[in-house]
Amino acid sequence: MNHYPPIGEAGGKAAQVEAMFDAIARRYDLLNRLLSFGVDTYWRRKAVGQLTSQAPKRILDVATGTGDLALEAAQGLQPDLVVGVDISASMLARARSKVDGRHLACEIAFERADAEQLPYPDCSFDAVIVGFGVRNFESVQSSLAELYRVLAPRGRLVVLEFSQPSRFLVRQAYTVYSRCILPLVGRALSKDGGAYRYLPDSIAAFPSGKGFLDLMRKAGYSELSCLPLTFGVVSLYRGQKPGKSVSV
Repeated sequence: MNHYPPIGEAGGKAAQVEAMFDAIARRYDLLNRLLSFGVDTYWRRKAVGQLTSQAPKRILDVATGTGDLALEAAQGLQPDLVVGVDISASMLARARSKVDGRHLACEIAFERADAEQLPYPDCSFDAVIVGFGVRNFESVQSSLAELYRVLAPRGRLVVLEFSQPSRFLVRQAYTVYSRCILPLVGRALSKDGGAYRYLPDSIAAFPSGKGFLDLMRKAGYSELSCLPLTFGVVSLYRGQKPGKSVSV
C-alpha cells in the first residue's frame, strides 16, 4: 500500500481508513502486542473499568477493529449485549473469529457501520467505548454527536486514544520510537509501512487532552475527565450524557 489516509479531518477519509485497515488486518493483533510491549491489554482493562460502577447492559464499541475491547467489556462487565462496529470488513472478520472461538456469539455482535452514521435508534446503549479509533474519524465532532445520539441518558462514553507525552525526555524517546522504529517493524511484519507512518503523524495532529475534552463538551457531554496512562503515551477520556436514566 503506497498511500495512507490524510492526517486530521478530511472529506473521503473514511474510505482510505477502511482500505488501510483491510490491508493490515491479518497482522494487526501481533503488531499491537509487539509495538506496545503488551501494555495495550492493560489500557483496555482500564477503559472497561471506567464502566464498572454503571454496570451497563448494552454497550457499543465503535471502531472495534479485531474486537479486543469488545471482548474485554463482555468478559469484564457481563452485559446483556456488546455490539462492535467498524468500517473495515477484514478487521470485523477477525473479530468474529475470536468471538466464535470463545463461544461468545450470543453476547457479542459485530456489524459494519460508520461512526458518523450509526444504524441504531436514539438512546440505544447504556455505554459507548472507543479504543484508538477517534483519530481516524472523518469528522471527530460529527462522530461524537452521533455517539451522543445513541447513548442513553446518564450513559457514559469512554475513549482510549494515543497522545503526546508531556515530560520532555519521555516525549523525545517516544518520538524516536514512533517515527523511526515503529514504521520499520510495521513494514517488516505487515508489508505496509505506510500505515505505521500514518500512526505517529495522526497522533501528533490529534487534539489530545483539553482539546479533546473541549470537543466532547461541545457535543453535549458532561462530567468530563482525562487520565494519562503510561507516561502520557495514551489518554483515557470519560464523559456522560446528561439526563435522567430510564429503567427498562
